[in-house]
Amino acid sequence: MISPLVYLADYAYAIRLGWRSPLNARDDTQYLGGDRAPVLLLPGVYEPWTFLRPLAQRLHDRGHPVHVVRALGNNTRSIPVAAARAEAYLERHDLRGVVLVAHSKGGLIGKHMMLVNDTAGRIDRLVAIATPFGGSRYAHWMLDPSLRAFRPTDRTMAMLAAGAGVNARITSIYGSVDTHIPEGCELPGAANLEFPVKGHFRVLADEGVLAAVDAAVGR
Repeated sequence: MISPLVYLADYAYAIRLGWRSPLNARDDTQYLGGDRAPVLLLPGVYEPWTFLRPLAQRLHDRGHPVHVVRALGNNTRSIPVAAARAEAYLERHDLRGVVLVAHSKGGLIGKHMMLVNDTAGRIDRLVAIATPFGGSRYAHWMLDPSLRAFRPTDRTMAMLAAGAGVNARITSIYGSVDTHIPEGCELPGAANLEFPVKGHFRVLADEGVLAAVDAAVGR
């Protein structure tokens, strides 16, 4: 059983980093410079892109142009709709050799893009953090359709689970305890990296996780 203190610490981090000020979401263009592989950020459900700001800054410092899809908003639309909007961004800006860097639902959006939307082959690989590739049993208890969509029996989730052909191009990074995904985030055929971190959000601030994302993006 997960300690209530783990939940408290996890949500305290989420409030501090991602939800504290919507105004902070307007400065994404500062990360667009760079001559290495372009990165597209895909946050989780209810998350503005600012949840991934530590990664954006780190990858930009390494020379990667980092892109944000403002059309995702707080990412409450269905996975197929969000994937189509993200792919439209790649097409509009003619980005190629793209590395998707995602958190939670963002990883499902990224895999959908690789399986369905990316007909032009713009995406090189996906680095997903705390992504419920096998769904989450907690979703059965949710009333919000945005959260019920993570049921393992959901049609889109089942399609993504069956689409193993792209798994070799995915790196799944996750903590030892995830407050939202009791099933874990291991993805068969992918590069799976577990870190001794407790929490669904706090994993985004762990130095080992940040270094692993850096290495996966830059290889």
